[in-house]
Amino acid sequence: MLKELLEKKKAAILDRWFRLILETYPGDTSQFLKQEKDPFVNPVGATVSREINLLYDELLKEMDSEKVSVALDNIIRIRCVQDFSASRAVLFIHHLKRAIKEELAGELQGDPMFREWLTFESNIDHLSLLAFDIYMKCREKIYEIRLHEMKDQKDSAFRLMARSGLISDEP
Repeated sequence: MLKELLEKKKAAILDRWFRLILETYPGDTSQFLKQEKDPFVNPVGATVSREINLLYDELLKEMDSEKVSVALDNIIRIRCVQDFSASRAVLFIHHLKRAIKEELAGELQGDPMFREWLTFESNIDHLSLLAFDIYMKCREKIYEIRLHEMKDQKDSAFRLMARSGLISDEP
């Protein structure tokens, strides 16, 4: 029953999801991405629109992990080169839940505990994004430490070989 409702409201949900994603961009950029429909002039908007449509379709059926991975990769790559933090780069996925909640609000109204659950669920999503950012900072620190260790090892080996006369330390 839910899948039927999601299929019926697909266009409205995708439109709302797309608008929520575009709100993560600065004002002028967001406005351009919303208004410009030509895929050659606005490849970012066209790519995001195409890929979220594919992702939505895959969520409504047996998800093909290869198709989903390619679609996610196409969006994440764009957001990565645009200097989004890790959590802001993947936030567009959480915006789908918000778009569905907002579009289906009339159908899902009623039980006050259900509304409380939706708010609580949003807080959990926020925690997951914060955790993702923290994880990425830790990974960056580990790579930075490893890079310094490799550089130190290379410098030590070079000095040792120079002292041993195996190589010249002069250019």
